[in-house]
Amino acid sequence: MTPRWWVEATAGDLVRYHVPDDDHPRPNPRTALILLVFDDAPRFTVRAAYGTRRRTTTRHRGELAILPDSNPVASHAAGLSDDTKFDLSQAVDLPFTTEWLSVPPAAPHGQTPKLGTLHPSLDRAVQPAFRATAP
Repeated sequence: MTPRWWVEATAGDLVRYHVPDDDHPRPNPRTALILLVFDDAPRFTVRAAYGTRRRTTTRHRGELAILPDSNPVASHAAGLSDDTKFDLSQAVDLPFTTEWLSVPPAAPHGQTPKLGTLHPSLDRAVQPAFRATAP
């Protein structure tokens, strides 16, 4: 089956994507934060940082954490129910297609891979993490 291209991508969106393994998508999707969108409409490519639920209280340079207990509004906006940390320095560029992204089980934003969006209250945490990834 030929992958379909999703209609739109926006920096700051949280999506479900299949982490690359030897240039092929793994079967189980993970949460990812879209950092940049390369707009070659209608075929978008995105730079995304994967999320992990491990060691979320320890943060290193270039990492951003969204913690429901600390900021329930931001967690809800992001579509996250568990503590999740993103390593912005480990971002990958992926085509914004059905091969690499999938619709979340509850489909909160319709038939798109979008889980949620970064809340403005996270701006103070996002900017330094993003700047720390610059060469």
